[in-house]
Amino acid sequence: MLNHGYENRKAVYEQIEKERKSKVISYVTSDRSGMEAQIKPDVVDLFVDHLDELWPAEKLTLILYTSGGDTATAWRLINLIRTFCEELEILVISKAHSAGTLMCLGANRIVMTKQATLGPIDPSLGHPLGPQMPGGLPNHTVLVSVEAVQGYLDVAKGTLGITDPVYLAQVLTHLSSQIHPIVLGEIFRARNQIRFLAKNLLQYQQIEDDKKGELISFLCSDSGSHDYTINRRQAKELGLVIDKPSEEFYQTLRTLQKNIGDTLLLRDPFSADVEIAGKDETDYSARRAMIESVSHGSHHFISEGKLVRVQISTPQPGHQATVGIQDNRLFEGWRKEA
Repeated sequence: MLNHGYENRKAVYEQIEKERKSKVISYVTSDRSGMEAQIKPDVVDLFVDHLDELWPAEKLTLILYTSGGDTATAWRLINLIRTFCEELEILVISKAHSAGTLMCLGANRIVMTKQATLGPIDPSLGHPLGPQMPGGLPNHTVLVSVEAVQGYLDVAKGTLGITDPVYLAQVLTHLSSQIHPIVLGEIFRARNQIRFLAKNLLQYQQIEDDKKGELISFLCSDSGSHDYTINRRQAKELGLVIDKPSEEFYQTLRTLQKNIGDTLLLRDPFSADVEIAGKDETDYSARRAMIESVSHGSHHFISEGKLVRVQISTPQPGHQATVGIQDNRLFEGWRKEA
């Protein structure tokens, strides 16, 4: 069985365990263009398998690399991990954004490299009754930013100074004509929930109560954009418990980051046109996520399929059929690689 660099990463995990006096588990979701992955519920059982092998552990170090994903899964994972240890630290080698940042709030400390970033935790909501994607198929809806909806109302009431109940009702009526009322209800529930989750997770950080509200507001709305990035200096200024690695330890983490990038091809965008160039069909395989530990080996989330050139007929007389690329997905799921 190929281990795809696992033996090298395993040696680094062992170094980290020695450095941090802990046991290590690593979770990576790809941000490779065209083959992105997110935090999803399907990782929970695999985490249990790895954590069972790591048990007992006084201290756990979670190496986390992610652009985010499902908020409920992030909450579930961090509470799951904490049941297997007394002390938890999260090591961010490059990024832990969105739901990844939410997970970080539940650690006793966050270890961040020079280039590591956190991000806002304001969620976006997908719903079958959500707004239709312009030019898309009937069942294609767009994600709705929870804070964007609140921002619209804040502009109406604050910036424009609309206070008359009649005019405010018109603002809400217009909003509900663009976004289904049921979706709006879910949006405001999600807005309240993310603050509730963040407040509960922050019990593990040594932050004064009056500072917690400021931190949560910044992460949920005051940063201004979901794309805003928070480096370790600002994270510490916000009140989070941040450790920075020694220069020697930093070089160890850089080695790990490069290995992960090479394994998941993070710097190489996936393009169907490039994959099939000069051929009528071709097979492909892409690694999109990893869960690893010294005790329980390496699991990868893999997508495999066949790309085939196909002619797309046109109903208009005199127009030639165009050539497209059909993606026949043959496998998608987790495999044990080492």
